[in-house]
Amino acid sequence: MGFFTAARQGRKDDADLGKGLWRRAHDRFHRGLDRYHQVLEGVEDDQLYDELVEIANELAGLLERVRTVCVAAQRRSPSDGLDIPGALAGVHRSLSKAGNSLATTAEAAAMLRLAVGPIPVGAASVRRRAESVFEQVADAERRLAEDAAGRPESLSG
Repeated sequence: MGFFTAARQGRKDDADLGKGLWRRAHDRFHRGLDRYHQVLEGVEDDQLYDELVEIANELAGLLERVRTVCVAAQRRSPSDGLDIPGALAGVHRSLSKAGNSLATTAEAAAMLRLAVGPIPVGAASVRRRAESVFEQVADAERRLAEDAAGRPESLSG
């Protein structure tokens, strides 16, 4: 991304996501995706690379969903700081868990990249970690929808 494109995107992000909690949640997820893609650059085994790229593409598809949740949350409960709004605490918790899970997914991919010899189960460990990212993003969407409908959020999670 060029300098002016990045600056323009930054202003759009400020307008859509604010500069607080929701922006941080979105940016953290985005950085996790970047980290995962960086890990792919060093994978030499073609079969493993193909498996990891498939997972990468699926995870990249979540970024727009995370952005949508963060933009909607910013509209409902604007944030320019780090205070978590009570009504959307569950949404934030799910987004935070998704970011953490994405980081551990990238870590699992890095561990496979560094493995010596054939990997008998391929990217199964990475796939398992990625599944939790999908679940947590879906949970954030569900909690946001529940808030919009005025129903109380579940206390689990």
